[in-house]
Amino acid sequence: MSKFDPAELAEQLRDRVQLGMPNTIDRLARLVRIPSVSWDAFDREHVQASAERVRELFAGTGMFDEVGIHQYDIDDETPGQPGVIARREASEGWPTVLLYAHHDVQPPGRDKLWDTPAYEPTLVGERLYGRGASDDKAGVLLHVAALETLHDLWEAAGERFPLGISVFIEGEEENGSGSFTKFLDAHREALGADYIIVADSDNAAIDVPALTVALRGNVTFNLTVRTLSHASHSGMFGGAAPDAMLAAVRLLDTLWNADGSVAVDGLDSHDAAVPDLPASQLVEEAGVIGGELLGSGPVLARTWYQPSITITGIDAPDVANASNTLIPEVRVRVSARIAPGTDAEAAAEALQAHLRAHAPFGAELEFDSLNTGRPFLVDIDGDGVERMRGAMAECWGTEAQLSGIGGSIPFIADLVDRFPASQILVTGVEDPATRAHSPNESQHLGVLHRAILTEAWFLADLAENPPIGDGSAERE
Repeated sequence: MSKFDPAELAEQLRDRVQLGMPNTIDRLARLVRIPSVSWDAFDREHVQASAERVRELFAGTGMFDEVGIHQYDIDDETPGQPGVIARREASEGWPTVLLYAHHDVQPPGRDKLWDTPAYEPTLVGERLYGRGASDDKAGVLLHVAALETLHDLWEAAGERFPLGISVFIEGEEENGSGSFTKFLDAHREALGADYIIVADSDNAAIDVPALTVALRGNVTFNLTVRTLSHASHSGMFGGAAPDAMLAAVRLLDTLWNADGSVAVDGLDSHDAAVPDLPASQLVEEAGVIGGELLGSGPVLARTWYQPSITITGIDAPDVANASNTLIPEVRVRVSARIAPGTDAEAAAEALQAHLRAHAPFGAELEFDSLNTGRPFLVDIDGDGVERMRGAMAECWGTEAQLSGIGGSIPFIADLVDRFPASQILVTGVEDPATRAHSPNESQHLGVLHRAILTEAWFLADLAENPPIGDGSAERE
């Protein structure tokens, strides 16, 4: 069945990916220049422009007859963001692979915290800096470059590349994937696949690949703490009337134990072994000023398998506008990560019940903008995991780590619901120094190179050595 000598194919894959890297980096830089923030307060036209550019990139691979941009409303009042979908049918007897990434990005944050302009891609050493340079526009170019490599090699051999390929590049992952299930329902046949590669995760180091097998879920919401019906002079009423900031600080402090671990009943940990990681390494990677970490137990268990709670925003008078006033209300953004095995809806109820039970000084609490995402554990028994680990070992020169990720990719559970027979493979282009979501986000170009080669290798292996059977996953 093979069309290539294995040694020659391996050499050709390496050469083609290497030759394509300058063009890949240039196209990544051009995509980074589009400020495609999908949050409601930002210009939707930029996300549309990004989708148009992504459509052009996949159309240019030569793999597809048609690449389309689609958009679906989240609800009657909220339009979703545009995503890109393409599909080529498999030759008879070969499987289909769905490639996922997202082209939207996080907001840039404060300009002064960036060493280089957020939307002007800047090469410093082996890293390309810019918002979305890694998360996840590098994931987009990963798929594009891998497909170009395979199309060119098979075309040069006078053969049609036999795998079915589906593509879904989402436009609102950073804003909660509100219309994700609408895409799955509207394009069920186009997106059905035997293997699903989600290129939106991390690697253990710039020279150690990782295949993500565990993801924490998330619960996020806004909490308003209200203690007064109006603001009052702090000199006249301070010390007697409770201000909202005092109540908020006291209330939020109940969420954690003395060591910083979560103190909310119902937010449990998952029990699984983790690789050893010195605490000093995490201290350095996270830039912990005092050198002290939160919680207890193995370091990676704390970020992979234990819950965490972070206050990611506060609405209150800033210092420049602070007056001698008792603040009547404070609004905060609560962001919790929940361990694999925890029900997201139950976790949200437990968090809000805890806050209500601990509200001090008779404070009135109000919750809004609740969003939940389910955690996920990957089934590692399929041939896909074995093939991907083999590809990583060949292309990185070292064994891949099966890892957990403290972050969340909630839509993976939706993929499992729609395509229960598909094998999910969570890969990525990030590394511990990427700083995704933060100022000075960057993509290590060596990691990108190896990630492209790995995906091309995995797909070439499937094309040359398809699994025994009809090669068609059940699509329910």
